[in-house]
Amino acid sequence: MTTCCEELHHDSHLSPGFYWLGNNTLKVSFLLHKENRERFVQRFLSNNKNIDDNSFLLLKGGESTTDYESDHEPLFRQEKFFFWGFGVSITDCYGLISLNSNGKAESVLVVPNFPQDYAVWFGTIHGKEHWKSIFLVDHVLFPEEMKDWLHARGTKTLYTLDGNVNSDSGQSLHKPTFAGIDEFTLDNKTAYNDYTECRVIKSAKEMDVIRYAVDATVASHMKVMKEIKAGMKEYQCESTYLHNAYSEWGCRNTGYTCICAANKNGAILHYGHAGEPNASTLKSGSLCLYDMGSEYHGYTADVTITFPVNGIFTDDQKLVYNAVLDANRQVIANIKPGVAWLDMHLLAERVILEHLVKGGLLKGSVEDLVKNDVGLVFFPHGLGHFFGLDTHDVGGYLDNAPKKVHSLRTTRTLKSGMCITVEPGCYFIDHLLNNLVLEKPQFVNIEVLQRFRGFGGIRLEDDILVTDNGSENLSAALPRTVEEIEKFMSKN
Repeated sequence: MTTCCEELHHDSHLSPGFYWLGNNTLKVSFLLHKENRERFVQRFLSNNKNIDDNSFLLLKGGESTTDYESDHEPLFRQEKFFFWGFGVSITDCYGLISLNSNGKAESVLVVPNFPQDYAVWFGTIHGKEHWKSIFLVDHVLFPEEMKDWLHARGTKTLYTLDGNVNSDSGQSLHKPTFAGIDEFTLDNKTAYNDYTECRVIKSAKEMDVIRYAVDATVASHMKVMKEIKAGMKEYQCESTYLHNAYSEWGCRNTGYTCICAANKNGAILHYGHAGEPNASTLKSGSLCLYDMGSEYHGYTADVTITFPVNGIFTDDQKLVYNAVLDANRQVIANIKPGVAWLDMHLLAERVILEHLVKGGLLKGSVEDLVKNDVGLVFFPHGLGHFFGLDTHDVGGYLDNAPKKVHSLRTTRTLKSGMCITVEPGCYFIDHLLNNLVLEKPQFVNIEVLQRFRGFGGIRLEDDILVTDNGSENLSAALPRTVEEIEKFMSKN
C-alpha cells in the first residue's frame, strides 16, 4: 500500500532501493537482485573449490545501438544475465560480483561517465552515490576506473559468461572488454552453469514480479475478449491488449512480438512478424489464437488463448478445442518435482491424438500414430519452455540435460521453483497435411479432414510454477472451458 504523500512525490520510476511506476503498479525492491547475487555466489562457491578470494564475476550489460546507419536509437532492452544480477536498465554498464569465501557477494556497478552537457538531451547526469543508493550496490565505478580498482583489490582472475551457447537462439553472450582487461586471467567456463541454474529456479521476490506480469497479461487478454467483434482488424486487438497492459499495469514492453492470429492464420505458429503483421479482418464464427505476454521490470509472462469471434463454438471447433484443453489440463495435473518434461510432452501428444481419432479425423491406434510421427503433423512444436527474464528462458539444455528431442526447448526433470509454460496445440497446416495424405494415407479420414482445411489452429498456453508438492497455474483466472468462454463473452 502506498500513501498519498508517496504518490505526490513520485516523479521517477527509480527511488532509493526501488523500481516503481506509481499508481497501482507493483513496487519492486532491488533487494531482489541483491539476493540473486548472493544466491549465485553461494551456489558457485559450493560447487567450485579453491577459488581465489579476490576473484570477481564480470557481467557485461547491453550496449546502446542505432537502427542501421541512422542515428535513431530503438528503445533499449537490457541484457538479461546482467539484469538478473543488478536490475539496471541503463546502457553500457558492467557489473562485478565478488567471489570471496565470506559469501557476501560484494557488488560493483560500473556506469558510463557521461559529460554534464548530456543533461540537455537525457536529463540530470547523476553521480556515483545516486546510483549506489538506487540499486543497493556496494560500489559504483566509471569504466576507466575498473582496471586500477581491481588491481588494488589484488584481483587476478575474472570469471565471465561469454562463449556459452543459448540452446534456444544458438547465440552466445559477447565477450566483455574494458581498458586493461588483458591484464587479468579470464575464465568463461566455470560460472555459466551455476549462474544459469540460479535463473532457472526463481526466488520468492522474482515470483512476485512474475505473478504481476501474468496478472497484467490475463487481464489484458480478457479486455480483448470483452471488446472483440467481427469486422475488426487483428492489429486492433493487439492495440487493445497493449493499451490495457500499459495504461492499467505499467507494462511498457511485451516479452515477444504479439501473435493475433484470426481465421486460418492460427496455423502460422509465429504469426505477427513483419511479413504477417496482424492485419487480417476478423470474421464472425472464426477462431482467434492470441499469444501475448506482458513484461514488468524485465520479467515476462507468456499466455495464449483461443476463442471464437462471436463467442459461440461450432461442433468442429469444440472437437479440436477440447482435445487441446484436455491435453493442457492433464499435463498441469501431473506436474510436480521429479517429472520428466519429455513425458509431459508425450502425454499431451497422445491426448490430442486420442481426441482426433475419436472425432473421426484420424484412423488407427494411438500407438501406431505416435510411432509414425502423425502427432507431429498436428502438434509440431514442443509442449512448453522456461520463462522469466526471457520468454524462452535459459537453462533448457544445461550440460546434464537429456539430449534434445524434436523441437522441445527442454527435456529436463522438473524442480521446485521452475517456471514453465504448458502450451499444447493442434493446427491444420496445409503443407504438413498434404505430406500426411500423400505419405501416410492409411491414418487419415480424408473426407473428414477436408472439413478442417483453413481451420487455423488452437493453442492454450498457461504459465506454471513448479511447487514443492505439485504446481501453481499462474494464469488460472482465464476462462478456459467452452462453457466458461461462451458465458464470459455473452456478458460482454
